[in-house]
Amino acid sequence: MQESDADPSAERIGLRKLVTYRDTVVTEAGRAPDRPAQRASVAAVLRNPWIDAAPLADLAPEQSRIGPVLAKLLSARLAQTLGGVDRIEAFGKAAVVGTAGELEHAGALIHTPFFGNLVRELLNGESIICFADTRAEAGESLVVPLWHKTHAPTRSHYQTISARVPDAPRADEIVVIAAASTGPRPHPRIGDRRTDPVVTTRTLEESLS
Repeated sequence: MQESDADPSAERIGLRKLVTYRDTVVTEAGRAPDRPAQRASVAAVLRNPWIDAAPLADLAPEQSRIGPVLAKLLSARLAQTLGGVDRIEAFGKAAVVGTAGELEHAGALIHTPFFGNLVRELLNGESIICFADTRAEAGESLVVPLWHKTHAPTRSHYQTISARVPDAPRADEIVVIAAASTGPRPHPRIGDRRTDPVVTTRTLEESLS
C-alpha cells in the first residue's frame, strides 16, 4: 500500500490519511490473461464524526457534509491510479468502523446518495455499487466486491479486492473505501445472464426424467 498526501479540502472532515493499493494479474493458471486488468482501492481514514453523539442520533447532517468530499476525493484518486475514468470497468465500495462506533456509522457514509450517487457519476457508472461494511479493530482486512459499472449482470467482472490499512481504523475512526478494476477476471468462462439457459427446479426435474 502507498500512502498519499491528503487534499487540503478534506481537512474539515477529519481525514488522517489516504492509502492506495494496486495490483496487476500477470499470469493465471500458467497463462497470461487475454485482457490483463489492474485492480485498485483507495481508503480514506477519518475520525468518526458520530463518536461523541448520543445513541440513535440523527446521522443525516454529517452524511451530507462528509459524503461529497469523500466521493470526490476517492473517485479522483481511483481514476488517477488506474489511468483514467474511461479505463475503469468495475467498481465497489466499503467501510470499516472502529470498535467505539456503531456499525450504522460505517453504512452512513457509503449507503447514501451523498457518496454512492456521486461516485457512480464521477466514474461514469450506471449500476448500483456493490458493497461491504463491518466493525473491526485496526489492521483487519476487508474483502470488497466489484461488478461491472454499467452492466451489473456481466459475470466476467464479478471479482473482489482485499483492502487493509495496518493502523486503522482506530477505535474512534472510520475507513471508507472505493475500489475498481480495469477489466474482468483473468480467464472468464462461466457464461453470462444474457446467454444462460432457463434453469428452475422444474427444468432440472424434467431433464432427469
